[in-house]
Amino acid sequence: MSQKLLQLKTSLFANHGQSSQLSDAFVAAWQLSRPGAQVTVRDFSADPVPHLDGAGFQAFLAKPEERTAEQQAKAAYADALVAELQAADVLVIGLPMYNLGIPSMLKAWVDHVFRAGVTFRYTETGPQGLLVGKKAYVFAARGGRYAGTALDMQTDYVRAFLGFIGITDVEFVYAEGLNMGEESKAAGLAGARAELTRIAA
Repeated sequence: MSQKLLQLKTSLFANHGQSSQLSDAFVAAWQLSRPGAQVTVRDFSADPVPHLDGAGFQAFLAKPEERTAEQQAKAAYADALVAELQAADVLVIGLPMYNLGIPSMLKAWVDHVFRAGVTFRYTETGPQGLLVGKKAYVFAARGGRYAGTALDMQTDYVRAFLGFIGITDVEFVYAEGLNMGEESKAAGLAGARAELTRIAA
């Protein structure tokens, strides 16, 4: 049975973003050794995920048979995002750093796929993720150098939200120092490309 990969491009700059280019390179290398693999790409710059509002949240809470037409549309959109994630064996996220955080549309995606009873459930011992058995790769592009410092608030957050829904096998590849001169940029990208080639095999 062929593997399925879901790629999330979260850069504002679409395919011109360094995180998008790194994740594209990984997916291409990954596919080479997996003939027949299926890849779904969701590019947030081309198809933005709307930020969750009160009406959307109420649509999730309402019983399906009691939803208004607007609520049905909002729930159906979120269900489609969840279905893509449920179907994937591998999740690839291109992750630029914006103002020390994750892109707002990635947060919007998180708000749509965090669904109690669907992607996680509450138990007597706490929340339990329901999307187990998946692998995630995160390609983080940063203008400065933050990995391992108190200013890297992305890594812990991404690990936490993926772990919350059951995806605990998460691997990060960092391209850092991209705005710290041409030499630093070249070194950061070269290191990231060498690492992605290794892990895609």
